[in-house]
Amino acid sequence: MAKRTKSRDIEKAYNAKQTIAKLRRLADCIENGVPFRIQIAGERVYIPARAVLNVEHEREGGWEEVEFQFTWRLE
Repeated sequence: MAKRTKSRDIEKAYNAKQTIAKLRRLADCIENGVPFRIQIAGERVYIPARAVLNVEHEREGGWEEVEFQFTWRLE
């Protein structure tokens, strides 16, 4: 039975050095087929190796946004 979790929608900004370090760790995890761990606003999140990457591009009102989003079913 899947563990029940509270709904959450948090965004966290990182500076260039932090972004580089996180992307390198993420790439290593993807390459090695292992879960990726990240702490966001005090909560540890585990992204399983089976997660699917979606890339989204939005353009509106003079702004553009690209999101790299991992999705997976809780088991």
